[in-house]
Amino acid sequence: MTFRRSAATVLAASAVLCATAGPVAVAAPTPSPKPVIPSGLYGRTDPTYDGVFRQSLALLAQDTVGVKPAATAVNWLVGQQCDSGGFPAFRADATEPCNAKTMVDSNATAAAVQALGALGGQDAVVKKGVDWLKSTQNPDGGWSYSPGAPTDSNSTSIVIGALAATGEKPGEVKSQKSRSPFDALGTFAIPCDAKTGGGAFAYQPDKAGKLAPNGDATAAAVLGTLGKGLVVEGKDGGKKASCTQGGKPTPAMTSGNGAAYLATTLAKTGHLDTPPMPGAEDAKPLPDFGNTADAVVALAAQGGAEQARKPLTWLEKNSAGWAKQSGPAAYAQLIFAAHATGTDPKSFGGADLVKALNATGPAPESVQKPAGDKDEKKDDGGFGAWWIVGIVFVASAGAGILFSGRKKKNQQR
Repeated sequence: MTFRRSAATVLAASAVLCATAGPVAVAAPTPSPKPVIPSGLYGRTDPTYDGVFRQSLALLAQDTVGVKPAATAVNWLVGQQCDSGGFPAFRADATEPCNAKTMVDSNATAAAVQALGALGGQDAVVKKGVDWLKSTQNPDGGWSYSPGAPTDSNSTSIVIGALAATGEKPGEVKSQKSRSPFDALGTFAIPCDAKTGGGAFAYQPDKAGKLAPNGDATAAAVLGTLGKGLVVEGKDGGKKASCTQGGKPTPAMTSGNGAAYLATTLAKTGHLDTPPMPGAEDAKPLPDFGNTADAVVALAAQGGAEQARKPLTWLEKNSAGWAKQSGPAAYAQLIFAAHATGTDPKSFGGADLVKALNATGPAPESVQKPAGDKDEKKDDGGFGAWWIVGIVFVASAGAGILFSGRKKKNQQR
């Protein structure tokens, strides 16, 4: 995911520069004011650049595991939408209308559309978001982060996921030049016989038009070419991915090739690495937890849970500290990885991801109990496990039964 990858790269580069630079006399930094966190927002860090995105992932992850989010959390996300239908990264004052300076983007909009579409009850908001996404499609069939910029594989893939998750057929969403999102993604696929990165996807071509393999873009594009959103049900009995070519590349072929690249890249360490910043190519690579979680989802979607086993195991052993520091989006990504592989998110390497995610924001309205919990008897004909009122006996059997049945139905509603 673009923002997370960029932020992680900057942090990695900063650590390297601090370690290698000599002592320099500098003035004491001016303390930054603590950000004001809206009451309905998940996470306690500055939401300026990721408020909508992390909220969307948090709500979508909660829905995936049977948690009903707090109404304040849902309402906050809904309130971030502009009249155009698009979502910005964050609006501090949602009572003020969006204007030409409001930075609306495809990634925040696509994530919000997926979350609100899954939760239900927000059809008008979702439709406006989808319509905005369609209106910002580039001539080549893809999307950029910001409208009007060149297409990139990450943005195109997350928009495909939003379209598919809301009942659209992404392949039928065509640009004015009759190009589909799959056409755009195909231009970022690196051939299997390339000297480096065969099977991978690039984020964008460089200035010379060359494609460089990118693990983050590949994980996103595997899901995109499969027409999948952020939440997937892993396949059972999938075969091991291999890089194949011949004839005109199809989405099925390029998704398999991308999965093969990820599997090969993950085979040694079990994780993806952050790319080095310019000027710091000799720096030791750092594990990229978020992109590794995305790769688990992609591998499970393409070839089954077993194909994702090694990176999943690595995440279970090593991701706790990262998730705690990074907050709701990180817990959500790990929940998506657990869900895609059939792993219990409440026992993920000894951590309860659901409980940890819930604790980063307003208390949810309800939490689904694990199967097998029998706190209350359920022998009243399906009137709900919470029904604990004793059976009322009345003198007239017929009237009593009718009254009791109506009372149960009314309390069920």
